[in-house]
Amino acid sequence: MYEDDGDRRYTVVRNDAGQYSTWPADRTPPRGWEVAGRTGTKAECLAEIETLWTDLRPARGGRS
Repeated sequence: MYEDDGDRRYTVVRNDAGQYSTWPADRTPPRGWEVAGRTGTKAECLAEIETLWTDLRPARGGRS
């Protein structure tokens, strides 16, 4: 896990179940995850996730 030193940039990512997370912006998201939002500090990305992910239950059956 990475420490948020203020200089590191993160990207909001989402998986096939509709779950959101942060991922280092200089890395390709892992298989099953895609870029789904802003790039910024970890705090900025977490704030965006709060607005995007209002239903914490995974999506049923994933996306088609």
